[in-house]
Amino acid sequence: MAFTSNSTDVIVIGSGIGGLTAAALLQERGFATLVFEKNRYSGGSCSSFQRDGYCFDVGASVFYGFGKNGTSGTLNLHTRIFRKLGVEVRTIPDPVQIHYHMPHGFSVPACYDRHTFLAALAARFPHEAEGIKKFYRELDEVYDILSSMPAGSLEDVSHLLSVGGANPLKALALAMKSFRSMGKTARKYISDEELLHFIDIEAYSWAVQDAVATPLVNAGICLADRHFGGINYPVGGSGTIPAALCRGIEKFGGSIRYQSEVTGILVDNGVARGVRLADGTEHYAKVVISNATVWDTFNRLVADSRYRVDADRFLQAPSWFQLFLGVDAAVIPPGFDVHHVLVDDWKSYNQLGGTIYFSAPTILDPSLAPPGKHIVHVFVTDEVEQWAQYERGSSAYRNAKEATAAGIISRTERILPGLSTAVELKIIATPLTHERYLNRFQGSYGPLLKPGQNILQKPQNTTLIKNLFAAGDSTFPGQGVIAVTYSGVSCASYIARKLGKPLEELL
Repeated sequence: MAFTSNSTDVIVIGSGIGGLTAAALLQERGFATLVFEKNRYSGGSCSSFQRDGYCFDVGASVFYGFGKNGTSGTLNLHTRIFRKLGVEVRTIPDPVQIHYHMPHGFSVPACYDRHTFLAALAARFPHEAEGIKKFYRELDEVYDILSSMPAGSLEDVSHLLSVGGANPLKALALAMKSFRSMGKTARKYISDEELLHFIDIEAYSWAVQDAVATPLVNAGICLADRHFGGINYPVGGSGTIPAALCRGIEKFGGSIRYQSEVTGILVDNGVARGVRLADGTEHYAKVVISNATVWDTFNRLVADSRYRVDADRFLQAPSWFQLFLGVDAAVIPPGFDVHHVLVDDWKSYNQLGGTIYFSAPTILDPSLAPPGKHIVHVFVTDEVEQWAQYERGSSAYRNAKEATAAGIISRTERILPGLSTAVELKIIATPLTHERYLNRFQGSYGPLLKPGQNILQKPQNTTLIKNLFAAGDSTFPGQGVIAVTYSGVSCASYIARKLGKPLEELL
């Protein structure tokens, strides 16, 4: 490929957290990087939007990875990445990860303080006290192994040899644990069905799968780190995270181009050469990173049908029906926790709309709302198919949204009485909204492993097309902001070594 004015080292498709992380680390290392983003803002599912004085989180609001060195090992990736880039993201510690409200009056906050959390479970299930300790100790062991190892690509032989040589016993233990599931491990120690249901919802709250289908390694990250690095909310909302990554990219000479939708990946004889934009212009690079879903990448952006991803290769996670509410502050009582999960019936918790997710980030950061107001973000799982019958903008579509929203608000009054009369601003997003604005296949939360598959069967950063790489929730280790951050680190690590300038370890 001859050098042209549209040539660079690295092109990143989409400004989700995985892609931005890879771009920032590669740009800091000296590789010319160009990010193309369809929207006017960065972050994808981890972004913010403003309306009438309120600043809402588009999706994520529970954040790991901001711990200090010595408290969360190498899993405090945000802290290490922003230190590397020389940019600041101020955060506020949240003492409770999630407050769970379940059938039969079972309610428990998952506290930062590990002893308090385990004591609350043991008080509810005294006959399982020993099993509770043993199960959560298993998660701590996974966390301890992961936090002692530097982040890097599982496809990078040099990295694996380095990690294995420095930590041979831990590397072997991690390899063995990668084949285990969270739910099956729990069942080694626990038999009480209600407690096992709780462990299912612990997994479902971030993985949208029950514990049996959730890899033990993922659980070790999310359910152990809350007691070490803890949960921290970024001052100014979730959008400050991608904004900081963008500042890092631009600080070292990289570029993010907004309102620049990639409509095709240029592939020549099995090698990725660049991308084509919606305006018809073509841009070329040594490597291309796709932050799109696996379906969008290979079934839409890559024209060659030989690379098509079969629908049955993975399970497809659902999308979301979301409510962004501005409410009178008086509706939220003193001492109310920021994040909640509500389960009405164990028989339907994993069905569409069966579990309610709730957050009120203004409890931590009042600057996100006008004085005397709070933000309430409430959402449930949903699918595009449930809304396909409606035409966007039609009265039938609006009426269906309002009816669904009213039902969710009514259910949420179980923990927040009077919510329906306290709402002063209401914004509704259906799966069609997700599909449209986030440019994700059917608005999906991404691919999930099938029961029985282990975490190493998750797609990695390399693809079948040479010089085309992937980052984001379609790649190892999966869904969640800290997980896609890890995918971005591993992707950048692999590419940097491939291009001859390996990344320096994140300190």
